[in-house]
Amino acid sequence: MKTPPLPVVLTIAGSDSSCGAGAQADLKTFGALGCHGLTAVTCIVAETPGNVRSIQAVKPGIVRDQLEVLLGAYPVAAVKTGMLFSAPIISVVAEVLGKLKRRPPLVIDPVMVASSGDPLLKSGAIVAYEKLLFPMATLITPNLDELGILTGLTATSLSEMRAAGKCLTAGTGSSVLLKGGHLKDRIATDILLTPDWEEHSYSAPFIRNLETHGTGCTYSAAIAAGLAKGLPLPKAVGEAKKFITRAIAGAARWGHIAALDQVQSRKH
Repeated sequence: MKTPPLPVVLTIAGSDSSCGAGAQADLKTFGALGCHGLTAVTCIVAETPGNVRSIQAVKPGIVRDQLEVLLGAYPVAAVKTGMLFSAPIISVVAEVLGKLKRRPPLVIDPVMVASSGDPLLKSGAIVAYEKLLFPMATLITPNLDELGILTGLTATSLSEMRAAGKCLTAGTGSSVLLKGGHLKDRIATDILLTPDWEEHSYSAPFIRNLETHGTGCTYSAAIAAGLAKGLPLPKAVGEAKKFITRAIAGAARWGHIAALDQVQSRKH
């Protein structure tokens, strides 16, 4: 009997030279969760955890070509976006995905600011997200800073996070995953809000004193992998929460850097 092919997941993201985030982290996560990963690279980023030295965006036409050849050749079962950087790149992504006869589930990680505080999104790109890409989303996964940028609301507690998330869900018509790790409570609680106002909570102990560069990328990639394997959204988020919690607890360390580094041999 032939072994069935692996589910295919496409990430549209930047290249992180430290391989703890971006397309590299996504690929490692897809492999660890039994999926075949594809990449459409949007930017080349010279960085290590906490230090972004420089960013070189890929021309939008090259992003388009990557997407068209991949989507034409592979049975893509889920798509996730990471660092899209500019309005022209967001426009190309939305245009190509919008032409698909059967669009796979789309997880949007709206990467805007690095953990170091460096901006990762050009001016005008937020409007492009809101008008062009968010309407296609199955799930949007902002961190608390990104949630504040998208809603204008500050979240310093679970109740404030939930209120801001409801605004984003109502404005986009998409499910939203609110990630409570940045609240730094003893328990890290994430909340999934759906457009029909279902709410699902996922909790795990908050692990302190670690460099968590790339956790947002890995989390959203794990959710996309679950969707590619046919899991319903709440189950895909729950399995991804377990995965990211194990990843943070088992983070590798090199001197002063404790980087999230998923390896393909780490099975789900």
